[in-house]
Amino acid sequence: MPAFTYRGRNGAGEVVNGVLEGATAANVADLLFGSGVTPLEIKPAPAGALKKDGGGGLSLFSPQVLHVDILLFTRQLYTLMKAGVPIMRALAGLQESSANPAMKSVLGQLRESLDSGRELSVSMSRHPKIFSPFYLAMVRVGEMTGRLEEVLLRLFDHMEFERFMREQVKSALRYPSFVILAMFAAMFVINIWVIPTFAKVFAGFGAELPLITRALIGFSNFMVNWWHLLIGAIAVAGFAFKSWVGTPRGSYLWDKIKMRIPIAGKIVKKATLARFARSFALASRSGVPVIQALTTVAQTVDNDYIAAQVDKMRDSVERGESVLRAAIATHAFTPVVLQMIAVGEESGSLDEMMEEISAMYQSEVEYELKTLSQQIEPILIVALGAMVLVLALGIFLPLWDLGGVAMKK
Repeated sequence: MPAFTYRGRNGAGEVVNGVLEGATAANVADLLFGSGVTPLEIKPAPAGALKKDGGGGLSLFSPQVLHVDILLFTRQLYTLMKAGVPIMRALAGLQESSANPAMKSVLGQLRESLDSGRELSVSMSRHPKIFSPFYLAMVRVGEMTGRLEEVLLRLFDHMEFERFMREQVKSALRYPSFVILAMFAAMFVINIWVIPTFAKVFAGFGAELPLITRALIGFSNFMVNWWHLLIGAIAVAGFAFKSWVGTPRGSYLWDKIKMRIPIAGKIVKKATLARFARSFALASRSGVPVIQALTTVAQTVDNDYIAAQVDKMRDSVERGESVLRAAIATHAFTPVVLQMIAVGEESGSLDEMMEEISAMYQSEVEYELKTLSQQIEPILIVALGAMVLVLALGIFLPLWDLGGVAMKK
C-alpha cells in the first residue's frame, strides 16, 4: 500500500506531520479526520519514508509487534485506566513489563509523543502498521466522549473475536493442506523416479503401449527433462498472481472471486459479514456517527470488494438515503442481514441488530469450519482415488496385455 506524507493541525491547533499508508490521498485524509487531525497537505511519500518516520516498519529479522501484543496492550491499558492510573504511568509500566523489544520501543515513542502534547490517537497514528485505522478511530471517539476505558474494552473484545476467527480458519485448513501437499509430493516422486523405471522395462518389450501409459511416460519425461522450467513457471505464475493481487483492481477482483469459491467461499463471505457487522456495532455503540462509522468499517473488513460496497453505502447515506436502502443497492448483503438492518432502523437499535448479525454469522462460521474437513474429505478422496486409478491403469495395463499374449503363446 502506498505511503503519504501529511501536515495538519490537531485539536489543540498544533502543527503535526508524519507518514501514513493508504490506498489514496483521500483515504489518508479520512484517517486523519478520524484521529482528530485536520490535514493541510497530503502528498506521496518518497521510498523508505514510512520506515524513517518510525511507523512500525521493522526489518525482516528484527522483532515484530504481533497481534497478540496489541491485544494484551489494549486489555492491560484498560485495566490500569479503570483502576485510576494516569495514562503516562500506565504506559511507563507497560513499557517496563513488555517482553517484546519492538512493542517496548513503540510504547516509548507513544510516551514521547504524549509528552510533547499530542493526543493518544494522534500518537498512535504515527504507527499505521501497528494500529489499524479502525483502532485509531475508536480511540479518538473514546477521547472525545471521555469513555476511553469503555472503548478499550470493546476494542479488546473485537480483537479477540478477530484472532479467534483466524485461528479457526487455520485449524480447519491444516488437514486439507497437509493432504494436498502429500498428494503433490507423491506425484513428484512417482514421475521423477518410479515411472522412468517402468518406462525402461516397457521399452524392452517392444510392444505398443496403451494411450494412458504413453501419456504418463510423456508427462514423466517432461518433468525429468524440464523440471527446472516447470518450477520456474510455477514461481513466475505465483509472482504474477501476487503482483496482480497487490494492485487495487486485482485485489478487488480476487476478493470478489474468493466469495464464490465452492465450500470455502461461503465461509469467507460469512466471516467478512460478521467482521463488518461487529465493527459497525462497535463504532455505533461508541458514539461514532453513521457516515464516519461506515468510513472506518470499510477499512477493517479485510475484503476490498465488501469495502467498496460499504463505501457506496456511505455515499448513499451522505445523500440522505437510509442505511437499509443503501445496503440493498450494493447487492452484497444477504436477505437476513437486510432484514436485521430494517428492524434496527425502525426500532432505533441498529447497533444491537448489528451485534446480533455478528453473533449469528460467527456461530455459522464456527459450524462451517468445524465441518470443513468433512466437506472437503470426499473431494480429496475422489481426487486421490482418481490419481491412484490412473497410475494403476497406466502401469499395469501393459503388464496385463503382455501377460495375455504370453499365455496365448
